[in-house]
Amino acid sequence: MMKNILFIAFAALFLTGCQVFKKQDSTAILKSKLSTQNKMPVTSLTTPSKQLQLNTPPTSDKIQSFQWKDCLAPLIHKILCLPEITRGDVLLVDNIQNQTNGNLQVYAATAELQKALKQSNTFNLVPITKITLAKQYLGLSAEDILGSRRKAIDLGHILNAQYVLYSTAAGEVHSPHIIMQLMLVKTGEIIWHGEGTVSH
Repeated sequence: MMKNILFIAFAALFLTGCQVFKKQDSTAILKSKLSTQNKMPVTSLTTPSKQLQLNTPPTSDKIQSFQWKDCLAPLIHKILCLPEITRGDVLLVDNIQNQTNGNLQVYAATAELQKALKQSNTFNLVPITKITLAKQYLGLSAEDILGSRRKAIDLGHILNAQYVLYSTAAGEVHSPHIIMQLMLVKTGEIIWHGEGTVSH
């Protein structure tokens, strides 16, 4: 009888001890995990932000803007002061050609040139529609520029213009300069030449 009681008591103590050890083991494992998380290197937390910075697309270069008017105004003034020019002369103005060392958008310069000449009330500018038709007659598209002075003179003859203003943008694309030549259609002679630097 006594042996049975001792056996039961010993078994009870053994089971209780196992539960205590299990609780201690689980608690120790939990603490170990928490301490491991607290000891995680800072770089692992900052890695996502670094990845975001790497994945951010680069900022595009600032678009170049030029003060075409400031460059063209003095050149146009010199043309208007030429003794050969009389009020009402017919002038052919073609698109300014880009001969810089890069991709320069010269459409704004051409528009500013035509606008200033119209406002001068000195020349009768050949309408763009007529220029387009004449280019088609020469086998050119409306967007084509007159790549040579000879073509410009030929176009001037077809359109019954008295003068052709042949203009190019040359030099560095970030600091171009404008070169103008006023040609007499009848003879092909260059009666005036001028240059101007374009500022930002």
